[in-house]
Amino acid sequence: MIYPEERIMLRGHDITLRSPIPEDAALLTEYLRTVSGECPYLMHDPDEINFTVEEEREFINSRNGSEDSVMILAFSDGEFAGSCSFESMGRCGKRYRHRMDIGISLLERFTGFGLGRLMLERLLQKAKDEGFEQAELSVVDENERAIALYRKLGFEECGHMPRCNKYEDGTYTGDIFMVKLL
Repeated sequence: MIYPEERIMLRGHDITLRSPIPEDAALLTEYLRTVSGECPYLMHDPDEINFTVEEEREFINSRNGSEDSVMILAFSDGEFAGSCSFESMGRCGKRYRHRMDIGISLLERFTGFGLGRLMLERLLQKAKDEGFEQAELSVVDENERAIALYRKLGFEECGHMPRCNKYEDGTYTGDIFMVKLL
């Protein structure tokens, strides 16, 4: 599914939101390595991002051609800042078609001025427009900024999985599961 390009001024920043294009593949692979190294709250460590630019190009094409998922890239003042996406839970069975799963990440230097909130608001509206009834996500229980944002957007906690994530130093964090009715 394609998200049409949109330009917004946000606290003095010229923001562009759009779907990825195949030419973004190298940018996105490098971004995933960088953001995974900056943020301990994502699923992967940088050394786990080992797909090729061609594989990322194929992923972009499949996401853009999908009828039940979308990916949105964010650029701030012309610089790539982050991405967010949703994917239907319908692949698990038709009883799940009303549900969608959200993912979002931003490079650290682009946090703190409302870009994440803007991205999620647009993503949730797109999901609602496409007929989804329920948005779901999981968040590391120590990620207080993200949890606060999700609550402001109407997400409610619906579960907690302790020791969900194990880090190289032997420590653990849990995941909080959150849901929002659209």
